[in-house]
Amino acid sequence: MIKKINLLLLLLCSMVTMAQQSTSSPYSFYGIGDIKFKGTAENRLMGSISMFPDSTHVNIQNPAAYPSLNLTTYTVGGSFNSSRLNSFYGNEKAQRTTLDYMAVGIPMKKMGLGFGLIPYSAVGYRIRNTDPDGTIHRYNATGGLNKVFVGFGYKINNNLSLGADLQYNFGRIETVGIEKIPEVQLGSQEVNTSDLSGVNFDLSLMYKRKINSKIDGYASLILSPQSNLTSKNTRVVSTVLYSDVFDPQNYDVFDPIYSKNTIKLPAKATIGFGAGHAKKWMLGTEFTFQQTSKFGNRYNDIQNVEYKNAFRYSLGGYYIPNYASFSNYLKKITYRGGFRYEDTGMKINNETIRDYAFSAGMGLPLGGAFSNLNLGVEYGRRGTAKALLIEENYTNVILSVSLNDRWFIKRKYD
Repeated sequence: MIKKINLLLLLLCSMVTMAQQSTSSPYSFYGIGDIKFKGTAENRLMGSISMFPDSTHVNIQNPAAYPSLNLTTYTVGGSFNSSRLNSFYGNEKAQRTTLDYMAVGIPMKKMGLGFGLIPYSAVGYRIRNTDPDGTIHRYNATGGLNKVFVGFGYKINNNLSLGADLQYNFGRIETVGIEKIPEVQLGSQEVNTSDLSGVNFDLSLMYKRKINSKIDGYASLILSPQSNLTSKNTRVVSTVLYSDVFDPQNYDVFDPIYSKNTIKLPAKATIGFGAGHAKKWMLGTEFTFQQTSKFGNRYNDIQNVEYKNAFRYSLGGYYIPNYASFSNYLKKITYRGGFRYEDTGMKINNETIRDYAFSAGMGLPLGGAFSNLNLGVEYGRRGTAKALLIEENYTNVILSVSLNDRWFIKRKYD
């Protein structure tokens, strides 16, 4: 057991160096970047719902679900994204492969423990445009925000469980802007770097009750109080020797400008309801409200964006023909599907940025005790091509592995 714990800790530490993921979205310019985390693959393929207990998968959106685990579960998930970006100026395509999460859930009788790493947001874009007078503008960015978390859940009785988790947020975001005016030998470059850090926590409640002899009803509430991120910023302005065929070379570098500000991570509340037959089917819906109107950017001189309160609707579920079938593998597969609609709270050039997606996938049983491979597809659209903005049409191929084992077994023989 100690070897397993040491291995998991080593994997978590090594994943931190890989967690600064890229994104192709120009909307990652704002705030803390493109919010990537929508739950584990299992939840994401059901519209990101999280209100039900699961005995074989880690539900890292809802810590009240940890006591429902029957076995120690470790999971890792990732996705491949293909996007088509449509704008007034033309169309572009982009692709990326990312790590989405790594987590461990440990049952302890009436209690449960979970911990892991989530690459929470990402900044990553590369844009080039030319004005009618020939002035060239180039923008690119990298970085993002990561979360290391530890959560705890307690089952008060067979119907009610409570949970809480603590999250440490950290990351670095770097943006570069270049402008080159025709017939001027040198261009100008501005490099902005933000080092982010902060702590926040979630509280959750999960309730389960029999509707009749075969159907259970579920209800859940998750609360995330407002928290703060400290952003230590450095801005460096320089003149550069610009060329389209090689990276700009610094010519004159001005003294760095240092600043420090606080970014508010808005309070959030999620309420969900569902019904289902254990190990057979489940259908649920969730509503999330986020007080994004108090959100802010890393720098105070971004003028074309404002924030209003955000919300998200989710609907999804699963179906298992016969989880105990010995003769037909297809009947043991978990079939999932879902839909989500989100008002992100961002309003850019007086246009509200919305995001919606359909998802579907399968959970394929693997050899061993309830381990499985989860895969599926999410297709969605975000933003708009109006007001000189960009409409993103994206397809995410989602993949995860959930492995189950039994820990803390008292040996009968030495």
